[in-house]
Amino acid sequence: MTATGHAIIGTVIAAKIGNPALAIPIALVSHIAADIFPHWDAGTNSKTKTINRIKREAVIDVLVGFAVSYLLIHFIFPETNLIYAFILIIAAQGLDWVTAPSYMLGWKFPPFNWFYTLSDKTNTRMDKPWGIIGQVWVLLLLIGFAVYL
Repeated sequence: MTATGHAIIGTVIAAKIGNPALAIPIALVSHIAADIFPHWDAGTNSKTKTINRIKREAVIDVLVGFAVSYLLIHFIFPETNLIYAFILIIAAQGLDWVTAPSYMLGWKFPPFNWFYTLSDKTNTRMDKPWGIIGQVWVLLLLIGFAVYL
């Protein structure tokens, strides 16, 4: 899933679960659950992209995720603490953060390569447009449920 998708999931968890002892583990596990769902992300078709293009797309994705999360908090979940939401966003994106050194910098040693192997096994990629369309629908449904529950 894109970093934006993980950020939205982290934001919803922050908005709905006020106990960090419960919310942080849920956010961490949400990453694997979200990546199992077929999706498009910056790493899709990585063999046809340069590492610089992947890095550029990943940075844009992370920044868009923070911006969308801020807008969700500001307009939909205004009672949510921004710092708490940021912590849960990082937790929801966490597996990508710890695999980045292995993938992007070539650090093929523990623990980075362990997390990369786990991420690679649980990541189900699907090319555009369906990999984006499905992801957007899942995230919109999640936001909708969070608003009405």
